[in-house]
Amino acid sequence: MTDHRPDLGRITLSVLFIGGLIGGSLWILSPFLGAFVWATMIVVATWPLLRRVESMFGGRRTPAVAVMSLGLLAILIVPLGVALQAILGYTDEIVALLGRLPEMQLPAAPEWLGRVPLAGERAQAAWNQLAGEGFADLMVHAQPYFRSVGAWLAQQAGGFALLLVQFVLIVILSAVLYAGGESWAAWVRGFARKLADQQGDRMVVLAGQAIRGVALGVVVTALVQSILGGIGLAIAGVPFAGVLTAIMFALCIAQLGPIIVLAGAAVWAYSSLGTGWGTFMLLWALVVGTLDNFLRPVLIKRGADLPLMLIFAGVIGGLIAFGIVGIFVGPVVLAVAYTLLDNWVASVPPAIADPPDTGAGTGQ
Repeated sequence: MTDHRPDLGRITLSVLFIGGLIGGSLWILSPFLGAFVWATMIVVATWPLLRRVESMFGGRRTPAVAVMSLGLLAILIVPLGVALQAILGYTDEIVALLGRLPEMQLPAAPEWLGRVPLAGERAQAAWNQLAGEGFADLMVHAQPYFRSVGAWLAQQAGGFALLLVQFVLIVILSAVLYAGGESWAAWVRGFARKLADQQGDRMVVLAGQAIRGVALGVVVTALVQSILGGIGLAIAGVPFAGVLTAIMFALCIAQLGPIIVLAGAAVWAYSSLGTGWGTFMLLWALVVGTLDNFLRPVLIKRGADLPLMLIFAGVIGGLIAFGIVGIFVGPVVLAVAYTLLDNWVASVPPAIADPPDTGAGTGQ
């Protein structure tokens, strides 16, 4: 008689060996995992664009990959070049503006600010205190913080160089994924089918849709907010409007929003242009700064058919948990978890119906 009992020692050693092999592989690849995740998100989000570029070259993949890789490099090089050129071109104006900053005076706070519920009176009192003291005292109190910021920037110089190396690595990995995108996708879908049959394949497709939807929502929202913010700066006559618009776009991509730049522009408008233009810039900052709360979830939902609250929680929670890359990873993880849970609940057989009441035992 054959003994069919499982060999627990063999199974345990096999699991430990496989776990150790996976852990060792991840440890070796850990310096590249962040860049690989970013490259995967970029390639999945821009794959339709690659196919269009490929069709322009008569179906040839190599020149299309070269164009997309150069485009990714331009995303870094062009904004830095424009910013440096603008800074060098307006050096005298920037120095003069910094020299006038201690002499600037804010006008008195507008009356409507004190009528704002909850924090209106305190905001009006703080405004009037700053208007009475001027920027000179503020600069004196802020000097220790400026030194701390300068020391931090000096410490981060090496980190900036590392960031450039990381970006180049992302471009290289993106080119590799672009070149063999179909084979990579087939392997991932095959692995998912091995785990969960057709449901696993559906998870991969849903994850791709979530990534493209988030990319659509983040990039388009950043464009809309930065363009509207730039229009407001140009209307009010704020100096360096072009440079500030580029900064707003970078802040929107980083999910910090344009409110930092627009609020500073509102303060400048109050001190240099008067209450009317200052109030205009303040209201414009509030409208443009809160626009992403409504526009981004709607755009993401157009790219991925998922509940709006799930998308919002994925973007915000992913950003807090994983940083900037979390705005893509968060919705993907929640989308897969939500779909698995929904399918599991739907697969439960319906409850057996209660037998009809025939009146037995009621005396009828």
